[in-house]
Amino acid sequence: MEQTFFSTFLLFNLPLIIKLLVATALGAVIGVQRTLSHKMAGMRTYAFVSLGSCLLVLISLLATKDFIGISNFDPMRMAAGIVMGIGFLCGGIIIYHNDRVEGITTAAGMWVANGIGIAVAFGYFTIAIITTFLALFIFSTLWGVEEQFRKEAAK
Repeated sequence: MEQTFFSTFLLFNLPLIIKLLVATALGAVIGVQRTLSHKMAGMRTYAFVSLGSCLLVLISLLATKDFIGISNFDPMRMAAGIVMGIGFLCGGIIIYHNDRVEGITTAAGMWVANGIGIAVAFGYFTIAIITTFLALFIFSTLWGVEEQFRKEAAK
């Protein structure tokens, strides 16, 4: 049976495709909780952050492999650049409104989604999945704990 271009393409690129899909899915999973909490940054934002982080690290890894010996590449430089870029994005989420600072948790969650995407790109699926569940725990369960603390403090 002769392989088609499409099946050859998929077979050759399957590891990269899987990494991108996993990064997107894990970012979106965190974003679901943020959407249900009526936050501005939801599924799409988190999925984009995680996917973008994964994509940029994959590019860095591929470029390192393709140009080794021709030029000096360090895959962690791309990861460092991603972290700085996400910091800028997160800074735009944090606002001062009615004598309160808002958006810090959302920005922190986006920072974590960034790390999840980087972890997936490097092939560290287990740590990415565990981190996703921890992020959901932080967003969901710890929110309830914080609310209880606030109610107790208001008494």
